[in-house]
This record gives sequence, C-alpha cells and structure tokens, in this order.
Amino acid sequence: MPKHFHAVVWIDHHEARILDFNADDAHATAVTLKHAASRGHSKLGGRASWRASEDTGYFDEVAAKLDGIGEILIVGPANAKLGFLKRLQTKHAPLADKVVGVETVDHPSDGELLKFARAYFGKADRMLPQID
Repeated sequence: MPKHFHAVVWIDHHEARILDFNADDAHATAVTLKHAASRGHSKLGGRASWRASEDTGYFDEVAAKLDGIGEILIVGPANAKLGFLKRLQTKHAPLADKVVGVETVDHPSDGELLKFARAYFGKADRMLPQID
C-alpha cells in the first residue's frame, strides 16, 4: 500500500511504473503485462508491435497498486494512458476521481519521472483554492 499522497503512473501496453512520493521520499512499484509474448508481436515493425489491444486485467492490476493514493498523474508515450484512464472511469470510479492530469511523456528514467511529477504537482497545488 502506498504511503504518500501523490503518485505518477507511467504506462504503456507492456509495463507500468508507479511512483508514490512526497517532497523528500519516493517509493517505486512496477507492473508488467504477464502475457506480452502471446499478444501477436511476431513481426518487427508490424502493426501488432506498435498497437497492442487493451488488457483490462493489466489495467486492473495497476489500479489495485494505487489504493490509498490521494492524487494521481497518468503519463506515457502513447494511447495506453488513455485506455487506462477509461478503465478507471468505468470500473474504478473512486480512483478516476483522483486523477488530476494525463500527460504525454516518452520513456523517462525513474529520476526524470519523479522530477517531472513533483514539478507538475507543484504547479497543480498552486492552482487549488486557498482555504483560510
């Protein structure tokens, strides 16, 4: 179970990396599609190699790792991030309500991803209404 309020999910059709974090600490979790070899990726550069179908079980496994998170940023290089958001909206509505943004991010290292997410949440937090 995550121990921080913010999380960033970098996701494509084969792997998801989840970083839950605060200003001083971060925790990384990875989820890998279990049956990627059987998904029709036989031709290098072929249609199946760049456009995998959505795997709802995979998306559900990623969603389960976000239990307890307060705000979620979803990022990734292609359309898997949108498929994941759609799955959250249809099957995990309480988590979907915690998504604050969806951004295109190529293939960053964990350090680059954490830096991007901290900057994103810093800007988003400044946009929230201030309560006296």
